[in-house]
Amino acid sequence: MLLPETLPASPVAFSSISSEIIEQINCEVLFTIPVPFIEGGIPVYESTVVTWIIMAAITLICALLTRKMELIPGKRQMFVEACVKWIRDFCYDNMGEGGMRYCPYLGTVLIYIGAANIIGLFGLKPPTKDLSVTMALAIMSIILIEGATIRKHKLGFFKTLAKPAGIMLPMNIMEIGIRPLSLCLRLFGNVIAAFIIMELIKYVCPVVLPLPFSFYFDLFDGCLQAYIFVFLTSLFISEGIEED
Repeated sequence: MLLPETLPASPVAFSSISSEIIEQINCEVLFTIPVPFIEGGIPVYESTVVTWIIMAAITLICALLTRKMELIPGKRQMFVEACVKWIRDFCYDNMGEGGMRYCPYLGTVLIYIGAANIIGLFGLKPPTKDLSVTMALAIMSIILIEGATIRKHKLGFFKTLAKPAGIMLPMNIMEIGIRPLSLCLRLFGNVIAAFIIMELIKYVCPVVLPLPFSFYFDLFDGCLQAYIFVFLTSLFISEGIEED
């Protein structure tokens, strides 16, 4: 007797989930900045405002954690130094000594993406649900990758496009565009996939299961996606700056 009653509700429920997914993907304009000679002004999207909040929070936390640094570190300073050492070791292991100049950028991106992915726990929409944000991150990374390659090889950069053989030239040129696209879609796709799974879990069991799964997808998976994005970027840099 329960089955006929639940079947009519299923299309409605899945329609609700679909509309929620579309709402999460679409980024709303919160306000506009009036600018002369620009009709309607400059729109400021929700992802931009949340990014400002994340930057302000990270800046404040870093300022509080690094104030009054001492020669003999306390627990707070030891925690900060351990985090910095982990990021430096991560960069050194993946890129070697020659890639350490890019460590500050990679560390910043790692912190930002991690914070952006877990901010949903505080009731804000993660900026990484906006395709334009993930695309911007990917474009910045590919500019860094190609810039590091040119810095290392200078005019020899054009020779690297023909490695390991001249027949690979078209594929290597295509790869320059494919890399940012893959970085963008991987990050965006995983964030949206986690949201879809959470919505399905809420539909199946709205009381017990959502809480632990929310912590998994928002905390563990969110930090994992940040790690993967930075890891792949560091590997691409390593490939670009390796000796011939």
